[in-house]
Amino acid sequence: MIGVLASGEGTNLQALLDAGLPVIAVASNVAGTRALQRAEEADVPGHAFPLEEHGDRAARDQVMADWLETHGVEIVVCAGYMHLLTPAFLERFRGAVINVHPSLLPDFPGMHAVEEALASGRDRTGVTIHLVDEGIDSGPVIAQETVPIEPGDTPETLHARIHEVEHRLLPEAVRAYLAEALRS
Repeated sequence: MIGVLASGEGTNLQALLDAGLPVIAVASNVAGTRALQRAEEADVPGHAFPLEEHGDRAARDQVMADWLETHGVEIVVCAGYMHLLTPAFLERFRGAVINVHPSLLPDFPGMHAVEEALASGRDRTGVTIHLVDEGIDSGPVIAQETVPIEPGDTPETLHARIHEVEHRLLPEAVRAYLAEALRS
């Protein structure tokens, strides 16, 4: 029922797998990622959809959405997926695309949230699980949790603490989303 999109290491994918959630397919925009290896190790079908192998993002997203639907995916979780999804892809999975983001949205949307949080001088940031819409990290929030910014934090140390929260909060939020979807 769950398809996961990941671009890199796949630690959030691993958290979903470890939580026993019904991950049935994994797609990546990068061939050879650790996320795809994790899928293989878990006997979950995985496939890479590099942008350069398709005419544009719209063509790539159509092929990727077709592949996900062929595998029975109903809910898509972006777990470290570093490309924006096209409106047509989002329409195919209307209201069922979930993202994890390393800040307390609406603060610090986009790719450099941790670095921006550190540069802001604030004493906290966090993790947001939200539904994906056509904006950049602008969809409705499902769950949030604060992560303190400690004196002397670097992007690496803050990322590490954020990942700890992501690995717990994402499976919890996806499980709650699934429970609500089943009640509807």
